[in-house]
Amino acid sequence: MRAYRLTSHESLPAITDCDTPEPNPQQLCLQIAACGLNFADLLMVKGTYQETPPLPFTLGMEVSGVVTAVGSEVSGFTLGNRVAVFGGQGGLAEYGCFDANRAVKLPDSMGWTDAAALQIAYGTSHVALDHRARLQPGETLLVLGAAGGVGLTAVEIGKLMGARVVACARGADKLQAAKNAGADHLIDASTQDIRAEMKALGGADVVYDPVGGDQFTAAFRSCNPEARILTIGFASGDVPQIKANHLLVKNISVLGLYWGGYLSFRPEVLTNSLSQLMAWHSEGKIKPHVSNVLPLEETATGLELLRSRKSTGKVVIQIADL
Repeated sequence: MRAYRLTSHESLPAITDCDTPEPNPQQLCLQIAACGLNFADLLMVKGTYQETPPLPFTLGMEVSGVVTAVGSEVSGFTLGNRVAVFGGQGGLAEYGCFDANRAVKLPDSMGWTDAAALQIAYGTSHVALDHRARLQPGETLLVLGAAGGVGLTAVEIGKLMGARVVACARGADKLQAAKNAGADHLIDASTQDIRAEMKALGGADVVYDPVGGDQFTAAFRSCNPEARILTIGFASGDVPQIKANHLLVKNISVLGLYWGGYLSFRPEVLTNSLSQLMAWHSEGKIKPHVSNVLPLEETATGLELLRSRKSTGKVVIQIADL
């Protein structure tokens, strides 16, 4: 089979031929239909992601596909089941083996591309806003990086939860994407003062930040008393340093969120969240925004779209037309 593999952190990943894997007793083997790309894939290439696998490995964190083999200790799955899996690696290949406890069956209404695009982006935003920040109807939610893969889902889910959503992104096209996702107010980070604009809107109760850097600082200064700031990631490359004494003045909470981390200590948080997201998708309340669908041969192009922030929404690699 073909797989997009990394053999050294000093060289670029490439498509290679390798053996089709066999599942261990706790795994499922899938013929992979689609794989969603994530900013974490770029960090893995450099070896800076917190859960970078040992070399060599196949990139690709979230997949959809058909079960082709079932481990001897697995129950609840059969050959031919349509599933989505957050595997953490191994998704950019024609076949892959993944732990069965990470797999969820797909509703008939969900296609391969949506299934590959939904898990991390929507799961991150839903767990962050619901489980961590306890976002309430009527609160003001500021979403930084609002046209990115997770940012758009935060806009969409924030509206579903009844918040007033302020979307911050760079440029008219990205702001339009955020508006289409349900944003009530727009801030152009390239031309407008985030703090001043938010103050004019009454301040932020919850901040969703996958960007970091100067935007974090501006958002922090626009927070209302008892605001919650969600640190999702640092796409700017700048990890902000927080002065603890500043938290005290307004009783502000800064909450970290690593979605995949729940698999090791509270997997039911992710299971419950994905069940809610699947239900919302079946009801037509959410629809993954996929800006680019590319073949396996163009995976490097897809990763560059993420690195250069030229994508609006999710980039998905289509591996097979099942």
